[in-house]
Amino acid sequence: MRPPTPGPSPARRPGSGYGGDDGLPVVMAIINRTPDSFYDRGATFALEDALERTDAAVAAGAGIIDIGGVKAGPGEHVGENEEIERVVPLISAAARRHPGVTVSVDTWRSGVAEAAISAGARLVNDTWAGHDPELVEVAGAHRAGYVCSHTGGATPRTRPHRVHYDDVVASVIAETTALAERAVACGVPEDLILIDPTHDFGKNTFHGLELLRRVDELVATGWPVLMALSNKDFIGETVGRPLERRVAGTLAATAWAAARGVAAFRVHEVGDTVDVLRMTAAIRGTVRPSTVIRGLA
Repeated sequence: MRPPTPGPSPARRPGSGYGGDDGLPVVMAIINRTPDSFYDRGATFALEDALERTDAAVAAGAGIIDIGGVKAGPGEHVGENEEIERVVPLISAAARRHPGVTVSVDTWRSGVAEAAISAGARLVNDTWAGHDPELVEVAGAHRAGYVCSHTGGATPRTRPHRVHYDDVVASVIAETTALAERAVACGVPEDLILIDPTHDFGKNTFHGLELLRRVDELVATGWPVLMALSNKDFIGETVGRPLERRVAGTLAATAWAAARGVAAFRVHEVGDTVDVLRMTAAIRGTVRPSTVIRGLA
């Protein structure tokens, strides 16, 4: 097994730039202003519906609200201006309504990131691994956070096809840590950088499982790890479940990753994820139970 690539000092508390005082990994809630998103099928495309979902996610314990305006997979073309029109009003409203929560923009376009940051976003979730090389520069210029992802060179909005890695974990570590170092050089604060192995992007189901099996190596880089596992295809293929029945598999993978030091999770089901993270942390002894009266009263 290839040893993990060294990163910055692991003395940094994972997720320190985003985590609260509860000792739990931070939950990033997914809010899609798209009519064709793979999971919610456009349920939050309307602005009022998106705001309602945002409020509910914050109430359920989300520390980051991740707002996207373009479906990740293949679909109808969405131009940059249209993407801006979709995300900016929600970002602006969310930042005003929830000043204690980090608002993130899910985009691969530097122009969208510029508009989003001006509207109140403080994190750029670049799920396409620096496809636009100016994106990280925009984040750095504004001292915003940045998610460093891995796609194996895939073009945005394409699905993997017969992808191969000699060692997928080594590839993820090399690509994400190199992007993290570039982000620091561009001005992104170190404690606002997350690395994301980016399950399903440029990867098959075996790759997704290998990344979870060897998650300790990702954590050992010293960079806080974000995992976006929620209802992904690799979970559906593993447990043999259609899209609407992948929550249990998602939560099992979440518990496994949380127990091994993953700092943040990008999710659809915020409340269920918070319960899993709290239970996992309580088993490890890093947080106390919420209430303790059984056998004591």
